[in-house]
Amino acid sequence: MSTSGLRVLIIGGYGAFGSRLARLLAGDPRFHLLVGGRSAKKAETFAAGLEGRAKGVVFDRNSDVQAQLALLRPAVVADLSGPFQEMGEDRYRVARAAIALGIDYIDVSDSREFVSGIDALDVEAKVRGVFVLSGLSSFPALSFAAAEKLAIEFAEVHKVSSGIAPSPRASIGLNVIRAIASYAGKPVKVTRGGIPAESTGLAGGPGMVIAPPGCVPLRWRRFLLADTPDLSLLPQRFRHLREAFTGAGTEPQWLQSLLIFAARLVRYRLLPSLAPFAPLIHAASRRLASGEARGGMFVRLEGLGHDRQAFAATWHLVAEGDDPFIPAMGAAVLLRALADGKRPGSGARAAIAELPLGAFEDGFRPLAIRTGIRRQRAGDRRLSLYQRVLGDEEWRMLPPAVAAMHALNDGEMRVCGRARVERGSGLLAGLVAAIIGFPRAADDIPVSVTFKEKHGRETWTRNFGGRRFRSRQSEASGHHAHLLAEDFGPVRVFIALVPEGERLHLIIRGWRIFGLPLPLFLAPDGNTFEEQRDGRFHFHVEIGGRLTGLIVRYTGWLEPDQPAMPSSSTSSASRN
Repeated sequence: MSTSGLRVLIIGGYGAFGSRLARLLAGDPRFHLLVGGRSAKKAETFAAGLEGRAKGVVFDRNSDVQAQLALLRPAVVADLSGPFQEMGEDRYRVARAAIALGIDYIDVSDSREFVSGIDALDVEAKVRGVFVLSGLSSFPALSFAAAEKLAIEFAEVHKVSSGIAPSPRASIGLNVIRAIASYAGKPVKVTRGGIPAESTGLAGGPGMVIAPPGCVPLRWRRFLLADTPDLSLLPQRFRHLREAFTGAGTEPQWLQSLLIFAARLVRYRLLPSLAPFAPLIHAASRRLASGEARGGMFVRLEGLGHDRQAFAATWHLVAEGDDPFIPAMGAAVLLRALADGKRPGSGARAAIAELPLGAFEDGFRPLAIRTGIRRQRAGDRRLSLYQRVLGDEEWRMLPPAVAAMHALNDGEMRVCGRARVERGSGLLAGLVAAIIGFPRAADDIPVSVTFKEKHGRETWTRNFGGRRFRSRQSEASGHHAHLLAEDFGPVRVFIALVPEGERLHLIIRGWRIFGLPLPLFLAPDGNTFEEQRDGRFHFHVEIGGRLTGLIVRYTGWLEPDQPAMPSSSTSSASRN
């Protein structure tokens, strides 16, 4: 095996995060990977399954670290082991040994004390001409990269909130659970009202729907306070900061509720610590996992925009699947840049200004990861309903005919066309169709739709060959934020708007009858989309369900019959 390429020792190389970094770099001829761990067999077995130059090696951080590094001769040490919260008094022994041998060092620590204190090695690192970068993980490297991207749009940042929402089916390592257990129920220093304050680890924080524009949102999650480096570093970055929060939102929510209860036992000193229970919590999280195999992250800034008006912007990320590459992505991106000759400056510091958000997002592209920014500003009600739900960027990408159908803001518009209608044959399907007023089956009938928009809500009156039915649409909030809410009599459905090429897909993400939430798997569903074809607006609406089968399917085209007219109140206001 050739030993050419940048020699990178990955400590914890077959563990939860180390294995991800190895897989991200595997097959790249610029690297020679040393997969390090205490078990020679595990290291060798994992390395053998990687593409390219990889070798399993024994590395024990509790033995003579400097001697082991001298023998292995890596150019860079990447520590992905942890938990960094439990490194003890000699927490920087690996970094110090690397500095002594002139070896560059990076880690993915999210320990507040570890990352915040790494600059104690700054002078040593500069003397030896090496870089020592700590925190190349979701917190603080990625969270700060997102915050810096958003901060450009602010005159003053008053509040920063961020959180990570792992997939319930993700393979989260025991060390991650040990890190969380180390501060659960313990005092955590925060910023509140612009001054240092104290809260409690895993205390309940804000609820959030993570929803990159144009993507099916994650389900609403409550985020619990996590003791991350950001809580120390953010007040140093934003001088007008009044409040900072970092958290984690796990699924299923009932298991998270048990964590909150256990943390309270620690807080009230009924338990000394959750650390001894980490293996039990880890096993429970694996065996009791339920929910969608999707995870995500958000970073939200609130304050004043450059117009000195209240402004908020949120960066969203959704990762499909259950393989968490995100915590290892910062290390992968930095190492690739290093292999390209882009070397960070010498010295020891928190890795919060090494990589711009664009570098992370370039790394995400080959993976099933979507990101985007949503903004809230004074005057958003002046935007059309669909523009508010979709977000600025996705709205601008809609085909002109589709955008024109949803551009109404405070007024009335009528469109006409032709349609084909199919009806389900089941008794229950017929009953539901009759209650709502869906049209009867027909091969080719005239159709018109009248839109009326007022105070941010739209009323759609559809007329299929003389048979009318009506629905009302509005912007959902709370647990269904960033979704479109549509009411058909007593039934309310919550819909994700997902552009894809020339189509706008409408995907049901929840529903209620008489205000009562019902299981999603029983919700009406079907392939529903709008598209532009030959310059004309076309629709394809399909409604059915597990219990009913097909209820109705109607397809056809529409074009303006009556241009948009402002409401009388708007007209009066304009005349005045």
